[in-house]
Amino acid sequence: MYAMSPAVVPAVPSFRSRIGGDARSGYYAVPHRYRLYLSPSCPDCLEIAVTHGLLGLEDTLRVTTLPAVPDEPDGGHSALRPLYEASSHQHTGPAVAPVLSDGWTGRIVSTHAPDILRDLARRFGGRGHDLHPYGADEEIRTVDRLCDDVVASARRAGEPGADPAAREAAPAGLRAALGVLEGRLAAREYVLGDRPTAADVRLWVTLVRLDVVHVPHLDAAAVREVAGHPHLWAYARRLAALPAFGSRLDPDGMARRYHARCRCGAETGGAAVPVRIVDWAAYVSVRAPERVR
Repeated sequence: MYAMSPAVVPAVPSFRSRIGGDARSGYYAVPHRYRLYLSPSCPDCLEIAVTHGLLGLEDTLRVTTLPAVPDEPDGGHSALRPLYEASSHQHTGPAVAPVLSDGWTGRIVSTHAPDILRDLARRFGGRGHDLHPYGADEEIRTVDRLCDDVVASARRAGEPGADPAAREAAPAGLRAALGVLEGRLAAREYVLGDRPTAADVRLWVTLVRLDVVHVPHLDAAAVREVAGHPHLWAYARRLAALPAFGSRLDPDGMARRYHARCRCGAETGGAAVPVRIVDWAAYVSVRAPERVR
């Protein structure tokens, strides 16, 4: 059966502090004070890693890369366990990534990806791109909703055990969301215009996830339909060629992580397709991850 194992469903984030604007905030933006722990096989972590690269924070906020597949039965990383226990006495939940930690106190600031993304852009974004340009918030939220629709529809379309009516309706939902995004990119380099924003980070990670995780579970007709959006997939390749995007990729790790978390039976018709829509591995820059200390 194609379903998540209850033992490894990610928990609600335990830590949701924010980075403030000055010293009165407690946690405030100081170079070299904070560290990110990320596993780029996780979509949330991949969004944060790409954002970190676009903002040019390599020399400001260090990143420790975690294994693609968590090594604890509850979906957590044993390497993060001491940090969780130091931050919450007798912590019993999974030690999950992403994590933004504070080197001064040795505690976790946040494990909530949307807050981390916003704080990186608002508090640390110095020499990189302005990922939340003035007046663009509503458009960014619209793209977020479309990305949610893509993932939800693709998941339902590939679930043999899903409600038959929901599974039958899923391809139409997937087609509609991808069609809107295709139209946006027909005359634009980026989804909101001529420069990358947070909407591009979200959309690109969604396309990676769609191709790597969900396409293998779709039937052949659905795969052809998904692939039949030339502007969308050309955009995905164009962004993958940029160092901030492609160097963070771990497509095989993403596939391993997904299959470690689900009980998938035989693949559906899409599995007969020998290659992905995009050859993501061609864009991966081999880098030695920093060891967790």
